[in-house]
Amino acid sequence: MPKRYWLMKCEPAAYTIDDLARDARTSWEGVRNYQARNFMRDLMQEGDGVLFYASNADPSGVTGLATIAKAGYPDPFAWKKGHKYFDTAGTRDTPAWYMVDVGFVERFPSTVSLETLKATKGLERMMVTQKGSRLSVQPVTKAEYEVVRRLGRGQVRKT
Repeated sequence: MPKRYWLMKCEPAAYTIDDLARDARTSWEGVRNYQARNFMRDLMQEGDGVLFYASNADPSGVTGLATIAKAGYPDPFAWKKGHKYFDTAGTRDTPAWYMVDVGFVERFPSTVSLETLKATKGLERMMVTQKGSRLSVQPVTKAEYEVVRRLGRGQVRKT
């Protein structure tokens, strides 16, 4: 299966690229959107590239790179009564919610802001740059991933 690329959003109050650098690897649990779940359950594979995106930040944008360290598996927090991710939508036999593990690759020296993403040639069709795009797990093309990676490393002009 060919390598795929993703943008995964997380609010800094919950988890940051620095947290991932410290931990080296973490589970990406708590996704409760069916489209994002389907990406994690059906398409994400070990080794896929990830743009780590800080949402509701100042500025919001890509803060670094990660990799899918473990392909999709059932989210056990969905069955834990009292847990913030508890949901009656599925069972252990028929899970409704899935998660992946992500591993740290690199932290960018500065955030590649959403404003920069919107203004950069080659990223015009990137899902995160589209009005109303709120999905927390989004596919990106290899070309988009490479443009953002180069921006994050300061290897290309930002606009």
